[in-house]
Amino acid sequence: MKSINRRAVVKGAASAAALVIGAPSIVRAAEFTMKWGHAMPASHPINTRGEEAIEAIRRESNGRLEVRVFPDNQLGGDNDMTSQVRAGALDLYTAAATSAGTIVPLAGIVNTAFAFPDSTKAWEALDGDLGKVVIAAFAKLNFYVFDKMWANGFRQITTATKPITSPADLVNFKIRVPTSPMLLSLFKALGASPVSMNVSELYTALQTKVVDGQENPLSIIATRNFNEVQKYCATTNHVWDIFVQVANMNSWKSTPADLQAILNKNFSSAALKQRDDVEALNNSLQKTLESKGLVFNKPDPLPFRDALRKSGYYAQWQKSYGEQAWTVLEKHSGKLA
Repeated sequence: MKSINRRAVVKGAASAAALVIGAPSIVRAAEFTMKWGHAMPASHPINTRGEEAIEAIRRESNGRLEVRVFPDNQLGGDNDMTSQVRAGALDLYTAAATSAGTIVPLAGIVNTAFAFPDSTKAWEALDGDLGKVVIAAFAKLNFYVFDKMWANGFRQITTATKPITSPADLVNFKIRVPTSPMLLSLFKALGASPVSMNVSELYTALQTKVVDGQENPLSIIATRNFNEVQKYCATTNHVWDIFVQVANMNSWKSTPADLQAILNKNFSSAALKQRDDVEALNNSLQKTLESKGLVFNKPDPLPFRDALRKSGYYAQWQKSYGEQAWTVLEKHSGKLA
């Protein structure tokens, strides 16, 4: 029988002991676990900044709180995740205002067409009194809303067959929009034929000509490679869009106050960094997408806004949202209706 080296045994035992001593900080199970879902691909700034926040939350909570992220509609479409977080099957959800409008109607006020001239004005409103209107609407439906909202940016129109230069180009045009009452009414008011579907289904729908065009911020157009199945992009800036970071209220209340503070701090910090990421990304992407063959044009927004006013679009939503909320919006946007 081969002899055993005593020195090797002692050394191995010491190493094993060291591993055991160090193990608790590595393998200790979290006291609290939260599931977080969103619709963006893993490469989108929501996910990359969110991953940073998750690591900071784990570290600052000393491993007591674990957040597990499920990007890219892994837990279902936006409507599914909105319902799940409201019911408590999902703890955290990053809800696009365009999608949340089906359950939280006032969320759609953010997406009022041509309401904001630039992102600075939009964030001034949403970090202020208009944001409070939106947060209050979510809170009434069993959602906790984190302090800072995340950026999606201005939405642009891409098409496969022709550039969009005026409202006339949208008449009878088959365009995908989110499941958003605000965006459905916007494109119907412009004479288009909008079709709602989840963004995860959109590439195939464009590729197979189920729809001829779509509208999204450049960051989503690029990260989902829509330029591969579209030829033209009109930088209309027709809608400003955001994401609202929400938690199920019961899940939130069952989380200890110190962990609530860590969650709020890190997700809100991540949101501010993500805003800068998206702004920089959207500002740089036109050249990148042009190099990949997407043809850009910039239509005059005034004919679109005039067409919407004449169609009764603004008057309809003023009535729907109520005078109080609409007054807050027009404080920042100027007169719309």
